[in-house]
Amino acid sequence: MGASQQSQAHLTDRLGGPMAFCTTCGAQIPAGTSVCPACSRPAAAGAAGGAATGAAPATVQASTGGLTDNVAGMLAYITPIPAIVFLVIEPYNKNRFIRFHSFQNIFFFVAMIALGIALSIVSFIPFLGLILIPIHFIIWLGSLALWVILLLKAYQGQMWKLPVIGDMAEKQANAI
Repeated sequence: MGASQQSQAHLTDRLGGPMAFCTTCGAQIPAGTSVCPACSRPAAAGAAGGAATGAAPATVQASTGGLTDNVAGMLAYITPIPAIVFLVIEPYNKNRFIRFHSFQNIFFFVAMIALGIALSIVSFIPFLGLILIPIHFIIWLGSLALWVILLLKAYQGQMWKLPVIGDMAEKQANAI
């Protein structure tokens, strides 16, 4: 069995038909059902009937402009540049999920820069500079861990909000 035949074999159910997946949570939808067993949301017409009719299986996430929403949301966290691009380019700036993650990344980035500048200014005070070196490192390490968590949550399709920044991002994402 070749590599392409093996990959196609993983996309078929026990009866030999293509498997359908929920467009919201990505769980497998049994043939003939109209509700996802994992998230209880209505299955798309192609997802519910895909296994029975022989149509192609549904994608795991909705697609906007060639990228799935979860990948675009994750890419918005790489740097502020993709976040700004997603807020400017037409198909992405209409999607609330992508807008939320783009704004949250921009606000998080600005907050980390402001915190870094404030710590740098305070570190010029004699003796406080020595105390702030480990604090500066701990804040940097914590922001790196938080950034990785934000990347993963966006890739999982979750709108995970930071305490203050998340509310601001949600308000901006709902502005359209």
